[in-house]
Amino acid sequence: MKIVVLAGGLSTERDVSLASGAGICKTLIERGHQAFLLDVYLGFPYDADKLEEVFTLPNAGLEIAEGIKETEPDLAAIKASREDQSDCFVGPNVVEICRLADIVFMGLHGDVGENGKLQATFDILGIKYTGPNYLGSALAMDKGIAKQIFKMSGVPTPLGTALKKVNKDQTLTELGLKLPVVVKPCSGGSSIGVYIVDSEEEYRDALEKSFCYEDEVVVEPYIKGREFAVGIIDGKALPVIEIIPKTGFFDYANKYQSGCTEEICPAQIDDAIAKKMQLATELAFKSLKLDVYSRADFLLDENGEIYCLEMNTLPGMTSASLLPKEAKAAGIEYGELCELIIKKSLERYNASVEECL
Repeated sequence: MKIVVLAGGLSTERDVSLASGAGICKTLIERGHQAFLLDVYLGFPYDADKLEEVFTLPNAGLEIAEGIKETEPDLAAIKASREDQSDCFVGPNVVEICRLADIVFMGLHGDVGENGKLQATFDILGIKYTGPNYLGSALAMDKGIAKQIFKMSGVPTPLGTALKKVNKDQTLTELGLKLPVVVKPCSGGSSIGVYIVDSEEEYRDALEKSFCYEDEVVVEPYIKGREFAVGIIDGKALPVIEIIPKTGFFDYANKYQSGCTEEICPAQIDDAIAKKMQLATELAFKSLKLDVYSRADFLLDENGEIYCLEMNTLPGMTSASLLPKEAKAAGIEYGELCELIIKKSLERYNASVEECL
């Protein structure tokens, strides 16, 4: 098949996305596909009459992936590097190249890419893509909305509330919370802009910093506990994985820098707790109207209670990412995982056609 692996973009998770995309692209080529790694924002300036050639170019676009740095990407520099200096999120020839593909493998993380906007655009344009549909993506990306849906659906999740920038002067007491709390952007990812605070001064500082990323944040009680994740494919949960950072919590550096975190899969926890997490993952997946695949993040507190923090609709696919490790524990190797995601995504379109017949 001709497959565009779409990555990059303008989110704080740009570097992670490019690394995920490179891994996906390489394994698809190894498995006999004509794959091309494409930056959704910078695009691919090329002769419009020769775009079919991109699927046979010797480098397959892999030169755009330089690995994940310890710090967030300089998005201003990325914008300045775009040749046409357009303010359009979709770069030169992106739509045209995606139209030529049999399917677009969504390797994007954060912001546009996970919030459903690009999925909705592709639906309108008739471009097939991997991963969850636009509605599920939009619901899951907004942590405030997802939290409300979890509560209504019986998915265990921390109490808390969404706070808009215009209301940032509200006290914790007015929000029905008390220290310590966690402050995080409502639609962020990779733990960027997430702060655990123990004092009023730290809380105010965390708000200011989180509001630099977007105009709405989530404030919720800090829950001390062990960190876990549960991937899900086609509605069925994968084995539970435990994440053990050597220092602090599972933040940006611990997620993507080698040697910072230990992962154990299957997690060494009571079978009943593992099953409870898997069932909660499947319920969260269904309640958010997701399809194809995703990954849920959990905390397990000292009393044995589980809390679903969020659903990641396009989880990382780097060598250090959790989903490929969970899939391997279930007997699914990396290349098989990539092809399984493509297969399940295409089945969605086939099912839609059959329903109309």
